[in-house]
Amino acid sequence: MRHYWQGELIDDAAALGRLGDIEQRVQRVLAEPMNTLAVLAAGERLSAALAQADHPVRPRLIARLRAAGLDQETAAQVLGELAGAFRRETLERKLVRELGNVLPERLARFDFREAIFEAWAPLGLVAHVSPGNAPAAGALSALEGLLTGNVNIVKASSGDGGFTQELLALLAAMDQTGALTRRLIVLNFSAAQSDWLAAMCAHADAVAAWGGEEALESVRAVLRPGARLVDWGPKLSFAYLTSTGPEVLAKVAHDVCQLDQLACSSPQVIYLDTDDPQAVADLAKRFGEVLAEKVAATPIGEPNQAEWAEITSTVLVAQLEEYLGLTRVYSALDGGWRVLADVRGGLCASPLHRTVWVKPLPRTEIITALRPMRQYLQTVGLGADQSEVAELSRLLLTAGVHRVTVPGAMLDSYAGEPHDGVYALPRYARRVDVQLDERFATHACLDDLLGAEPLAVPAVRVTGKADFEALQQGSSRAEVFFRSGGSSGEPKLSMFSWADYHEHTRAGAEGLLAAGFDPRTDCAMNLLFAGQLYGGFTSIFSTLETLGAVQYPMAAPDDHAGVARQIVDLGVDTLVGMPNYLLRIFTEGAEVLRGYQGVRKIFFSGEHFPRRQRRRLAEEFGVQVIRSAVYGSVDAGPLGYQCRHAEDRVHHLFTGTQTLEILAMDEDRAVERGETGRLVFTSHTRRGQRLDRYEIGDLGRWVPGDCPCGRRTTRFELLGRFGDVFRAGTYFLNCRRLVTIAEECADYAGELQVVLDADRGGDTVAVLVEKDRALSTETLEKAFLAEYPELRSAVRAERLLKFAVHAVPASEFTRTEGSGKLRAVVDLRTGKDAG
Repeated sequence: MRHYWQGELIDDAAALGRLGDIEQRVQRVLAEPMNTLAVLAAGERLSAALAQADHPVRPRLIARLRAAGLDQETAAQVLGELAGAFRRETLERKLVRELGNVLPERLARFDFREAIFEAWAPLGLVAHVSPGNAPAAGALSALEGLLTGNVNIVKASSGDGGFTQELLALLAAMDQTGALTRRLIVLNFSAAQSDWLAAMCAHADAVAAWGGEEALESVRAVLRPGARLVDWGPKLSFAYLTSTGPEVLAKVAHDVCQLDQLACSSPQVIYLDTDDPQAVADLAKRFGEVLAEKVAATPIGEPNQAEWAEITSTVLVAQLEEYLGLTRVYSALDGGWRVLADVRGGLCASPLHRTVWVKPLPRTEIITALRPMRQYLQTVGLGADQSEVAELSRLLLTAGVHRVTVPGAMLDSYAGEPHDGVYALPRYARRVDVQLDERFATHACLDDLLGAEPLAVPAVRVTGKADFEALQQGSSRAEVFFRSGGSSGEPKLSMFSWADYHEHTRAGAEGLLAAGFDPRTDCAMNLLFAGQLYGGFTSIFSTLETLGAVQYPMAAPDDHAGVARQIVDLGVDTLVGMPNYLLRIFTEGAEVLRGYQGVRKIFFSGEHFPRRQRRRLAEEFGVQVIRSAVYGSVDAGPLGYQCRHAEDRVHHLFTGTQTLEILAMDEDRAVERGETGRLVFTSHTRRGQRLDRYEIGDLGRWVPGDCPCGRRTTRFELLGRFGDVFRAGTYFLNCRRLVTIAEECADYAGELQVVLDADRGGDTVAVLVEKDRALSTETLEKAFLAEYPELRSAVRAERLLKFAVHAVPASEFTRTEGSGKLRAVVDLRTGKDAG
């Protein structure tokens, strides 16, 4: 059993049989959508295993690498590099750099002003023909195939000791969805078995291959018409020096000895910026001394018979050319290294295994000498003064070089780095688009119209707001900080990466579009609060920028009438802000706005918008649309959005990045349909800090059935906050229920706040309402007691608490300092707010 086929170990006969109908097998797999987050999660688990010194997978993999000819130290180094390559952060950065975002498969708008949806789609079946000189290359190429959603069939190198198969099988085992297993096949056969190669590539949409011209030609010969050859052909790298101090030469020697020059980025030649033959010979002698010290301190590999033959032939020719005054040979008596000085500047390959040419190449001749060899050039280790780096880099790049770095780092790389002048992921994918009409004017992503399984949540305990700081431990990617408004307790500092921030503003843009914002025509004024680390104003500013919309970033000044005049003078037709602030603008600027009749849309956040006030704005001021801008919080980011068919408190979930659980009030179990519970979110792409099973503090219930908008994403209804519930006497009462009674039974359309206190007689509950809007406090008090049985029992039957309604000026309501939100419940019994 020497082949790995979608999770099974099979023999030659079974593998050949399956290759015969591989097209049908591939079609079935491709019909099952795969979320790129599954690859990121599996990669992170494998990375953790590789990085853990005592993890049981390490001895198995090191044994495979030793069988491939690597010494113990080099094998351990390879695993360390792979641990970095599979890290979630590395993969995310690669995806963003090469494909634009971490979910490249999403068929979403690129420009929000056009109903054009773009995505990266898999090619289908990608074959990978692994090289013999880089044991991890085949597995990493398959990883790139997985990141682009392909089915991958890998021919492991005959000398890799089973490493590729072992590593990819471990990666598949780390995936909880099974999608990676269905997309991975590893075959083990000799390069001489051309019938196997032909069968493997017969139905491939692309073949990735490494090697020389002859090897690539053998692969090209078996490609089907139209298939893409992703060739990582023979490349040659060199050092170019204007500075030849001991430190620079030691770093070049390091690059030579690392992997015995077997990497494409290893230096085979050292060019000196000179036309003086004696300077070249002197440098070669000095470099030989430095290289001897490095070789003595570095484990080295033993060339095979054919490689020794090439080394010997090259050295003998160079020794003969010494009599012509063309070369000088410096070498170790034990054959451990060779430095060949040559007065001719032409680029030539080295036989490797610590064999280095030293040649002259004045900077004025760089393009002339190197451009004819441009298809073979890869990396240059540039040892030069700071003042020379820009000039020399430009000359080398113009000549055809792909990478310029410093000596000592020629074999290093960074996440998302181009390889041989191109990004890898686009070569394994197709850029696709769907162009639609006005029926899709409010749709930002076509995937929302398809049903999808919820993303799995990690097996961790639920974390509440009180333990929020525990989620911030060990975050190395925190770059942007916002503080919550504190409407549900003490303000909390939340950490985000810049990638989080831009992803959140993208989600906000999708939510506003769904709610009815039209970036082609709407002229928006941003009226959210700013300052003191509150993120509302900044986030909406960036959201409107993402939409490409016209924006007036006003913030929330105290001159409400002045803001109303600005709305009219500037011709603003769309407002974004918090309900209480917006209502003050329409109250204090009523005359000018009533005459204007130009505000058509309002998008709000942070608070509930009373139904009575919605009707008033529609009837008096001609407002046509009033919807939530986005549902979310400072600490958790955007979580849901409203569509044009959404009822008052109903939202769609951002299912591409979030998983929602609704758990019972008294235990961590899923609620039944129609049951109210605690909203618990898992954010699958958060980087600044992890947000797994985070209890946001809101209450809600599932909304069954399909939405008329056509989206098949999860829907839920908000039913208030934990902070809306307070205990007075022996009863648990809900501030949100008091608001509803005031609106529906007493036609009250202002703000409402509950203030709790205590005296010798027990608890007191005071409901504050706006003085200018309440019909009468007596009317409201009667409505509360008539419509709220628990409150009536506590006040009249059991006399457990004192209850009163007070009309006060709006300025006397308690608000949060950062965001200006109204505090639903102010508890003076404990000296702190309950909600």
